[in-house]
Amino acid sequence: MSQADIITEIKSEDLKDSVIDFTAGCLGGVALVYVGQPLDTIKVKMQTYPTLYTNMVTCFKETLISDGVVRGLYAGTTPALVTNVTENSVLFLCYGICQKFIQRLTNVEDVKDLSTLGNASAGCLASFFSSLAICPTELVKCKLQAMHEEIKRLEALGKKVSPTTPSKLTAKIFREEGIKGLFRGLIPTLVREMPGYFFFFGGYEGTREFLRSPEQTKDDIGLLKTMIAGSVGGLVFWTLFYPVDVVKSRIQVMNQNTGLMLALMQIAKTESVLALYSGLTPTLVRTIPATAVLFATYEYSKKFLHNLF
Repeated sequence: MSQADIITEIKSEDLKDSVIDFTAGCLGGVALVYVGQPLDTIKVKMQTYPTLYTNMVTCFKETLISDGVVRGLYAGTTPALVTNVTENSVLFLCYGICQKFIQRLTNVEDVKDLSTLGNASAGCLASFFSSLAICPTELVKCKLQAMHEEIKRLEALGKKVSPTTPSKLTAKIFREEGIKGLFRGLIPTLVREMPGYFFFFGGYEGTREFLRSPEQTKDDIGLLKTMIAGSVGGLVFWTLFYPVDVVKSRIQVMNQNTGLMLALMQIAKTESVLALYSGLTPTLVRTIPATAVLFATYEYSKKFLHNLF
């Protein structure tokens, strides 16, 4: 086989891997939304209106009673699907590409032989691109999830506001603020995602390595251990970077123009440090099944597609 044929074969294999990573990430994103959306809604409500909801159970009950399942607990599902499908398809596509970049940079023979640090670094790099992709859709999702409370707040100020749809809300933001308005909260999104996904993928890959027996590869540890590893990655991510997510939600829902660090200090000073962790409980409860399902769907879809093609 000539050198040109080898290069063509490598490029073809890389393209196939990228398509499979993209597709598997897309499927994982869909699974994550339907498992975790109700508790994600509770998280956003508690983040943006901590004085209204003292705990997760109260917020859950009041949301269910006032708005029901579809318009309440699953509020913002359409943009959530767009957000998570976009985020995870782009994230896992770029993760695979960045793994190969780290592999070649460190002279590792195969991507499967990357260290936990190498995988974590690939996740950090990949999250830059997914952050750019998800900021507008996550903005719309958060606004819709907190719409009930925002309407009540504005009515108290004498302003008349009606519920809206994802498309109408997106058009309104674009009409009033332009492209810049759709990327409100980009800086805290990047600050949350890039170091967050370093620990997310590091926690996942490190746990897979820990759980495998000496004669196994990480890909052969089975469904349950894969789901446990996914849950660990999610728990590490949210525990470490939750305050940044609180600020991001407030900036996006309330149209704040405050900088990230100033907003963190203001919340801590005026509301207490604990306000930066408002909604952490539903987030951690949600992330265990949600990230478990995300990684299980991703890994097994990826394995199925590789066997298929």
